[in-house]
Amino acid sequence: MSALPLWRVAAGVLRDAAGRVLIAQRPAGKHMAGWWEFPGGKATAGESGAEALTRELCEELGIRVRRCHSLLHLRHDYPDRIVELDVYVVIDYEGEPRSLEGQALRWVAPEQLADERLLPADRPIIAALTSAPGAAQA
Repeated sequence: MSALPLWRVAAGVLRDAAGRVLIAQRPAGKHMAGWWEFPGGKATAGESGAEALTRELCEELGIRVRRCHSLLHLRHDYPDRIVELDVYVVIDYEGEPRSLEGQALRWVAPEQLADERLLPADRPIIAALTSAPGAAQA
C-alpha cells in the first residue's frame, strides 16, 4: 500500500477596510474546482510557509506581502492526498488583490464564511477567525 502524497500549502487571510475576508474560487481543471478557499498555494522544497505565501499571493493576486503572522497549522486528509496547511494573517500588503490566474474572488464578512462552500481543509480557519475576537486581527 502506497502512502498518499503530502502537499505543504500556505494560505493567507486578507482583510479589506470593512473587515471582510478575501476568498478565491478554485478554477476549472484544478483539484476540487468550484470550491472556495483562502488564497495561497503549494510551498516548494526548502521554502518556509511565509515565503510560499508571499510568492503565491504575488503570483495569484499581484500583491506584495509586507507583514504577516501565523494563525494556525493544520492537517487535512483528503482521499487522494494529505494537506499540511500553514495559515497566516496578512497584516500589511502593497497593491490591490486582483485575479491573475482566472479565479473568481469575493470579499466576505467573517461571520458569513461558514455559509460559503469552502474547502474542507479551510473550515478550521473559520473557527480561528470567529472564535476569539481580535485574535486574528493585526
